Amino acid sequence: MAWLELSLIVTAAQQAEVEAALEDLGALAVTLLDAEDHPIFEPAPGETPLWPEIALSALFEPDRDRAGLVHVLTDLVPDLSPEQIAFRTVEDQDWTRAWMDQFQPMRFGRRLWIYPWNIEPPADDTDAIVVRLDPGLAFGTGTHPTTALCLQWLDGADLSGKTVIDYGAGSGVLAIAALKLGAARVIGVDNDAQALTASRDNAERNGVAERLDLYLPQHFPQMYADALVANILAGPLAELAPLFAQSLKLGGARALSGILEGQQDELLARYADWFDDLRAATREGWVRIDGTRARPM
Repeated sequence: MAWLELSLIVTAAQQAEVEAALEDLGALAVTLLDAEDHPIFEPAPGETPLWPEIALSALFEPDRDRAGLVHVLTDLVPDLSPEQIAFRTVEDQDWTRAWMDQFQPMRFGRRLWIYPWNIEPPADDTDAIVVRLDPGLAFGTGTHPTTALCLQWLDGADLSGKTVIDYGAGSGVLAIAALKLGAARVIGVDNDAQALTASRDNAERNGVAERLDLYLPQHFPQMYADALVANILAGPLAELAPLFAQSLKLGGARALSGILEGQQDELLARYADWFDDLRAATREGWVRIDGTRARPM
């Protein structure tokens, strides 16, 4: 079955009115996408920010009258003009499966692999450490350079029997990888309850949930871990430096990412008060900073 898709570009100020009008017209689904290049990296808790320019599309039954839709929509939203509105026919398909079919296994370091659930790892690769994860909205599958940098660091670290903090847990991919690589326990922290739910679900599917503890930041317990990985943003990383220092044992290793090239010097200086062996690795314009906890607070 085919569907009729109506699409147009609106501003953030127009979005709510246009979306409500489309729903009143009987739209079966409404989708919002960034019309330009304004990524939203990390909204604050409770915020749902929008892009300045939004590519908005709506699906209707295929036999809807196009001219009638344009006429009523521009009546409901006088700021719109008919020239803004375009139509096309969209063939039906299993959109989730189509997206998953584009997601292929990825290797990080020597042993660590991320596999989607629709692809089975080869049985003869006995050295492979496999994390199973489906793509989606959820906060990290290994495709973003910052996640990849952290997964490579975990693959090269000695985590056997150790306690690891994953600050900014998201989908739980880093926490699950650490547990599969031998960590005895991982403490995952995220300011989004949805992320904690995703982490728990993914850990259960990977068979490691009993060794994963999850917290909102305000409930993060005082502790001394052996290693810490934080894939967030440069601003929070700078603010959290004292907390990270006091949460790691002397000699504990940590990796920080979510840092754009050009932001690393300030963070290197910030962490030098408590960490030695500071060094930066880069990938596609993003940076990871490694170091070892060296001095008491």
